[in-house]
Amino acid sequence: MRVWRGAPAPLGATWDGEGTNFAVFSSHATAVDLCLFDRPGDATDTARIRLPECTDLVWHCYLPDVRPGQLYGYRMHGAYEPARGHRFNPAKLLLDPYAKAITGPIHWSDALLGYGIGDPAGDLVPDHIDSAGAVPKSTVSDSAFNWGADRAPRTPWNRTVIYECHVKGMTMRHPDVPEALRGSYLGLATDPVIDHLLALGVTAVELLPIQHSAVDRQLYRRGLTNYWGYNTIGFFAPDVRYASQGQGQQVAEFKTMVKRLHGAGLEVILDVVYNHTAEGNHLGPTLSFRGIDNAAYYRLDPADPRFYVDVTGCGNSLNAQHPRAMQLVTDSLRYWVSEMHVDGFRFDLAPALARESEAVNPHAKFFDVVRHDPVISQAKLIAEPWDLGPGGYQIGRFPIEWAEWNGEYRDTMRRFWRGSPGVGSVASRLTGSSDLYEQSQRTPQASVNLITCHDGFTLRDLVSYERKHNEANGEDNRDGHDSNESRNWGTEGPTDAARVVRMRERIRRNMLATLALSQGVPMISHGDELGRTQLGNNNPYCQDSPLTWVDWTLDGPAREFLSFARELFAIRAANPVFRRRSFFHHEIVDTGRGQHVTWLRSDGAEMRVDDWHAAAHVLGMLIRGDATDEVDDRGCLLAGETVLLLLNGGSRSVRFAVAPLPDSGAWEAQVNTARPGTRRVEGGTVKLAAHGLMLLTCRRAG
Repeated sequence: MRVWRGAPAPLGATWDGEGTNFAVFSSHATAVDLCLFDRPGDATDTARIRLPECTDLVWHCYLPDVRPGQLYGYRMHGAYEPARGHRFNPAKLLLDPYAKAITGPIHWSDALLGYGIGDPAGDLVPDHIDSAGAVPKSTVSDSAFNWGADRAPRTPWNRTVIYECHVKGMTMRHPDVPEALRGSYLGLATDPVIDHLLALGVTAVELLPIQHSAVDRQLYRRGLTNYWGYNTIGFFAPDVRYASQGQGQQVAEFKTMVKRLHGAGLEVILDVVYNHTAEGNHLGPTLSFRGIDNAAYYRLDPADPRFYVDVTGCGNSLNAQHPRAMQLVTDSLRYWVSEMHVDGFRFDLAPALARESEAVNPHAKFFDVVRHDPVISQAKLIAEPWDLGPGGYQIGRFPIEWAEWNGEYRDTMRRFWRGSPGVGSVASRLTGSSDLYEQSQRTPQASVNLITCHDGFTLRDLVSYERKHNEANGEDNRDGHDSNESRNWGTEGPTDAARVVRMRERIRRNMLATLALSQGVPMISHGDELGRTQLGNNNPYCQDSPLTWVDWTLDGPAREFLSFARELFAIRAANPVFRRRSFFHHEIVDTGRGQHVTWLRSDGAEMRVDDWHAAAHVLGMLIRGDATDEVDDRGCLLAGETVLLLLNGGSRSVRFAVAPLPDSGAWEAQVNTARPGTRRVEGGTVKLAAHGLMLLTCRRAG
């Protein structure tokens, strides 16, 4: 094996058409061995090369005889001193943090631990059992791909409709997806799935984590898996689990998926987990970062570096304040945009990346780096604005370029439609949550509105269960949220009682209609439009089974609900008053006329200050047709239709007074969740059903 000096950049294994350069950072290692393997499960390497050069703390070499497909890993030499934060152990084969592909699964055994089980000193004494046969192998990847005329759709934020989905769960039960492609990247990009998304009005798919992840040992022992994928170990590598052709095809198949989705005008957003890794706490496995440079990659307890600072609930926190850890994150983001052509990112537990010392810093270095990066800054950036550390609830505090999952929107709308009184916060959420975002000079597009997501009840379960039912997870129903703001409407779980079924269907329509007709960016959770159920499990992170897969078998009511969902998002797309790029003026007013939005009581009078503080269940929202700030390609203002949105979260029907329209116009009930079908409004009032929603549209004569 010929070994040349190579170069310290770029990091990772880089095939240049003639040979492969290997470069790995470690500031505390004393020597580094590169190990080559023939097969994923091999316990013995076919070659072991001591990296000959170290430049600026990067160990490197160039192997002119190594080609794409070569399996490899590292062994790091250095101090094993957990009390000082160092856990080097050359007996443990390590994944390359910059591996573009990872081959093979984890085979759980004690060999994966850097310390000896049963030793009285615990993790303070190193273990010398070789782990090579138990760990996946990094793989040299060829970046060549024919992107053709691929172009990013670059859908404006105010026209964006996000569909959160799991690559496997979307297609495993789809009868029109070829069986060989079900559960894969290619399956997600088939015509039946794309046609469904386009008919629904979706403009972007947000994929649950697809960066290579590891299965937790405790799940492995229970015969379960980390289905959601929030346990990343390879930040550059598409997970091989979703490659239809198996090992070695994951990169090409992911790129093909992106290319096909782009061809249909759909953006691809990745849910990314840079806040922690799959190595867990100080008793977790040694798979990569821990063995390469534990003190650099992780936040260690200043009082005792043997232990980790954990603001994620997953045992460790990535040390985003270290320059090389920060580089890992930004290099990864840049790679997914430049090489894999993705359009944006949703950052899991995003405040963890902005913690400097203990507190979350709204002006953290991470935000500055992203803002000034010419590639990353052009992507859609979405924060999950909370973590588990002190002061971790940061909703409304992210930089101006960012959008956020709006948990306040979710909770407010759930409470209202389950019957809780109060309309003030509902009005704020309907109009883009200016109370959260306007003060920091952000727009309604900072608010990613959601009723449901992967974490928690599905939309159907939200109206069918008042208690979580997570027994299948094997944790005695202790996991998952206890407060779901749900209501079963008379019976826990499935029922044939006609009254209960009718009310559940109405509430589902209410919540989906509210989502579609609110200012901000709506996000649909996969399968909600089809009536997907998880049988009351609100934390199925470990369930890779029909429980979590989308069921595409639709009965009559399911087809009606899907048709209703399509109609709602078509209304949103057609009327620019629902897609403002700036906040309404005078959203909540005591007096005054001529504002773009007017808030009404059921008697038709404007809401007054006292009305906002009353325990009300009924609200009317009148939006003028000129309440639009969107322009066409020539800069001309896009006119909209005047609309009146009526909401009744209470248990009694009301007569809502409807003001007559000038110019011989007439109100038409475009949406009525209690009585589907378009109807012309006759007379001066409409009957707004209990727990009902109506959308009236102004139709001009002639």
